[in-house]
Amino acid sequence: MKTIKNWWIGLMLFVGTSFVSCTDNDTPTFPDTEEQTETYDMTGFARGADVSWLTEMESFGHKFYDANGKSHECMELLRTLGMNAIRLRVWVNPTDGWCNKDDVLIKAWRAKNLGYRLMIDFHYSDTWADPAHQEKPAAWAGYDFEELKEAVASHTTEVLSALKTMDIDVEWVQIGNETRTGMLWDDGKASSGNTRNFAELINAGYEATKSVYPDALTIIHIDEGNNPNRYIWLFDGLQNDGAKWDVIGMSLYPEPDGDDDSKKDWRTMNNDCIANMKDLVERYHKKVMMCEIGINWNYAEAEAFYTDFITKAKEVEGCLGVFAWEPECYGGWEGYHKGMFTDEGRPTSSFNAFKRD
Repeated sequence: MKTIKNWWIGLMLFVGTSFVSCTDNDTPTFPDTEEQTETYDMTGFARGADVSWLTEMESFGHKFYDANGKSHECMELLRTLGMNAIRLRVWVNPTDGWCNKDDVLIKAWRAKNLGYRLMIDFHYSDTWADPAHQEKPAAWAGYDFEELKEAVASHTTEVLSALKTMDIDVEWVQIGNETRTGMLWDDGKASSGNTRNFAELINAGYEATKSVYPDALTIIHIDEGNNPNRYIWLFDGLQNDGAKWDVIGMSLYPEPDGDDDSKKDWRTMNNDCIANMKDLVERYHKKVMMCEIGINWNYAEAEAFYTDFITKAKEVEGCLGVFAWEPECYGGWEGYHKGMFTDEGRPTSSFNAFKRD
């Protein structure tokens, strides 16, 4: 285990002198600067949180409280709640600045100084990338395919090199986000038969990653971890077309109170996802990871859902960890209700699942 000390004075000086704020709103309030002596286990199975919205939430005045109502900096609080890894998305040139390179560097620096391990999630877009949206960045719209591969490599290298210059280690790198249908449409649209193009784009990101962080593990990430058919189809194609990757990443989002019958039974979804993990490890001889998981924060069995999944995932040989997606969200931030805080900004019992051995 690592003993993590408080670095907030240095952090505030660094942020204040090294970056231009994404907005003109007030900067967040950080905790007191007395040295901390608590010891946290930041090793082993990844118990992670994607907190990419954090700086934007702070700019709008969102604060985070422990169970007793005491205010804390969010990442510091998440660490006390059992998290040992942070995931951050990167957009190329977002219109509002959030999740661009500079914003990512601020959050990554904060994570580093709390002893977190780090995953960088490249969307290769100016906005959200998912199975239904894989739009090229505006600046890349006119590129031919060779130029597109060069852009992927250049963007990946630029962001990772900036992190390395700040002495921030990166343990995992996602080459695209929820890329079941490929990425950078239409050139890399795997669902339209361009699996080979998709594989070449993946390899551009892979090689760029290894040139900066040789030991970082690259991830190809797709949705619906409980649906093995889409994994086999895609990864068979990528394997045949020579794609390179180290880890198969998943998402899993039950909707027990929703309208989709296939997502109502979280127990079945969990069991199917765990079975899929085991099959993928055996089939492709690669590691697996749950990169995004979530359920409505006020669902009565939320803690049971997380506990069941994490307990079973730890038993899968080759599973590296589980990341909750934006657990810091509360109050219906951006219409998202699958965080792990109450509407008052206090942690729910779901965090107990991330503390258990």
